[in-house]
Amino acid sequence: MRLKNSLLCVILAISTAAHALEAGPPPVLSPLQQQAQAAHLSAQFLTRFHYKPVPLDDTLSAKVINRYIKSLDPEKFFFVQADIDQFTAENTKLDDAIYREDLRIPFAIFNLYQQRIVERLTYARELLKQGFDFSQKEDFAFVRDKEPWPKSEAESRDLWRKRVKNDWLRLKLAGKKDQAIRDTLSKRYENSLARAYKYKSDDVFQIFMNAYATSIEPHTDYLGTSAAADFDISMKLSLVGIGAVLQERDEYTTIRELVAGGPAQLSGKLAVGDRIVGVAQGDKGAVVDVVGTRIDDVVKQIRGAKDTVVRLDILPADAGPDGKHKLISLVRNKISLEQQAAKKTILTIKSGDTTRKVGVITLPAFYEDFDGRRKGDKNFRSASRDVAALLAELKKEKVDSVLMDLRNNGGGSLTEAVDLTGLFVGKGPIVQQRNARGDVNVEGDDIPTPAWTGPLAVLINRGSASASEIFAAAIQDYGRGIIVGEGSFGKGTVQTMVNLDELSHNDKPKFGELKMTIAQFFRINGGTTQLRGVTPDVSLPGFSDPESFGESSYDNALPWSQVKAADYTPVGDVKGLLPQIQSRHDARVEKDKDFQRFLEDVTEVNTLRKKRVISLNETDRRTEMNQQEARLKARGKAGDGGDGKDKDAADAADLNRQDDGLQANERSLSAELAAEKAQKSAKDVLLNEAAKILGDTSDLLKANPKFAMQPANGKDK
Repeated sequence: MRLKNSLLCVILAISTAAHALEAGPPPVLSPLQQQAQAAHLSAQFLTRFHYKPVPLDDTLSAKVINRYIKSLDPEKFFFVQADIDQFTAENTKLDDAIYREDLRIPFAIFNLYQQRIVERLTYARELLKQGFDFSQKEDFAFVRDKEPWPKSEAESRDLWRKRVKNDWLRLKLAGKKDQAIRDTLSKRYENSLARAYKYKSDDVFQIFMNAYATSIEPHTDYLGTSAAADFDISMKLSLVGIGAVLQERDEYTTIRELVAGGPAQLSGKLAVGDRIVGVAQGDKGAVVDVVGTRIDDVVKQIRGAKDTVVRLDILPADAGPDGKHKLISLVRNKISLEQQAAKKTILTIKSGDTTRKVGVITLPAFYEDFDGRRKGDKNFRSASRDVAALLAELKKEKVDSVLMDLRNNGGGSLTEAVDLTGLFVGKGPIVQQRNARGDVNVEGDDIPTPAWTGPLAVLINRGSASASEIFAAAIQDYGRGIIVGEGSFGKGTVQTMVNLDELSHNDKPKFGELKMTIAQFFRINGGTTQLRGVTPDVSLPGFSDPESFGESSYDNALPWSQVKAADYTPVGDVKGLLPQIQSRHDARVEKDKDFQRFLEDVTEVNTLRKKRVISLNETDRRTEMNQQEARLKARGKAGDGGDGKDKDAADAADLNRQDDGLQANERSLSAELAAEKAQKSAKDVLLNEAAKILGDTSDLLKANPKFAMQPANGKDK
């Protein structure tokens, strides 16, 4: 079908007016035929096989356009009300367009969005030529998701005047002089402008299809060919490349980190801060200039088949823009992403005259090499296999208890959640699944002997979702261990990957994949983690905002429901000990200065979160800044009185929180890495308290063995 003349006229008018802009018009992006075909195929699949099938009609069409607009301009800084009126005029047309393989509506919206970016940022740069009066009493609504759209171009320009004024004031308060402020902001807006010219049709399609998919249900997504490849890498924890973490800084692809044992690190030819200005394939391939190239495109050129050569044109970290380059050759190899794998540490916890060793296993994700398992690879990588190996090591090191740290673990493989739970409870049901037809299937593990039967705790927070919740819920229902932390995310749905190219028998990937919700999972007690999450046995404070993060923050989340409980037998009963555990926890944290500092931080963050408007008056802002500095200095004087190591790390972390007015890529790389190191070195208050809670649990279990695990399948060996 054809777009209404009104929307086409808007695009033509923009193209004409854009010639007057300093930056010039951005490229007009058009949909590819294969994208229109992929959208049509996705719609057919989602309307027939989704757990909650929703017809692609006028109602859903309106929701998709609204969600698409929100994903482009969530804080309402670019579009004006007239633009929104033009878009909503197409609300009832999108469904027919998708079925007719016509994507001109979302592409027209995006092209207007690109043009608005150019207009707004060009104006922002013009504002830097003048100064600002910071003695005026003026406010800026910097959180704008609930604000109305600017009613006119004049209102939009005034909004941007305030935004630039706030950017300037932040740098001024940090001690920057006017010319330095102009230079910093000019480069910032210039870099943002440059990104607007680098969008591709694939980007538009990815954003639009996600708006469509998530309009059905929050955890249904579309993954283009690049996104699907990245998802595969994240699950396998490996890729073939040179072993370097890259970052875009001022149009340069910069080396941020070298992976230990990777070709880049082993070569000794590369260093953190080096800039990749060209890439060549093989021993004789031509060097392709990559300055100003999108980082994902540079990454594609660097990755390749194992044992092949890639040559890099490097501008050393300490060289100026006109410095001497060096050309290096590297042989690509398989890189293991160990930072995302399970790892262990041992904490020593003292309680009176008793000293306990707590083995901590941190698991960032429930990863699994699906391909390796399918092919029968005996050494395929998985979370449960890695944790089993770590448990064996911890037993040799004679730890007294095990703490599973699942904070910010967003899930992953359902199979891995089941297998991991089996390591602690042995044979039995772990989770229930209900499909779209209403059929309920009980999934369990058949491991004959648990890998660990000693005291156990699971540390969770609002970022613990899906597979993490399956594990934590099962441990709780079996009475196998104590759950500590914040209430979890509340994602109780199961997704599967649908390869659209396999469905279409394509020789090469071009349609991408759907991550589609096909079932809902339930606890073995019959309840679900959907919407409500897992409620910890002992609650700890956290920085998460339930209103903006978690399943309950979605407007189209599935409701909480219940099924019949599975046939299972609890293996322990920590509930009987909870009053004593809670009492010990409360008494301890009341005297713990580090914990009380953390509570202060949580209170401050919650206060600031409610603040949606900020003053643009310099005196008012300096008063606020001085109050913050005084609070941090007071905290510094109330140190722990020990050797100063933890206090120094905490003070460094506090210093890092003070506003310097800069964005991440505007700080020097060395300063950025140093700040991260200081943050990591700071005491993990919640982990330490969770370990102490587990220590209390161990003491009480020893005194009351009837509450401990009574495995029928064996015992630790």
